[in-house]
Amino acid sequence: MTTIIFLFGITIAVATVFGLAAHALPSRAGDNEKNSPYECGFDPLNSARLPFSFRFFLVAILFLLFDLEIALLFPLPAAELITNPSTLIPISLIFMIILALGLVFEWVNGGLEWAE
Repeated sequence: MTTIIFLFGITIAVATVFGLAAHALPSRAGDNEKNSPYECGFDPLNSARLPFSFRFFLVAILFLLFDLEIALLFPLPAAELITNPSTLIPISLIFMIILALGLVFEWVNGGLEWAE
């Protein structure tokens, strides 16, 4: 019981420190671009039918894909304590190799470059 209370106290302390740092550290000086309601770089007064770069969508989808894979790898340390590591480690290693091969494939084909 004391371990749970100790971990809860550490969690509250770390969250408090991060919250205070998030309010104290950033500079709050804004300019016209940051104070405008459209921070995406588009001029809100022009036509909404301007061509949009496909690269933006490609990079966003790749980010979501790798973010999802990290979320799938997140419970591995806890799973190692519960299950047999001799089966969990090879499966996770194969998973990470497939991820790395996908990243190398995208890198070689230029999918990670913002501008051509």
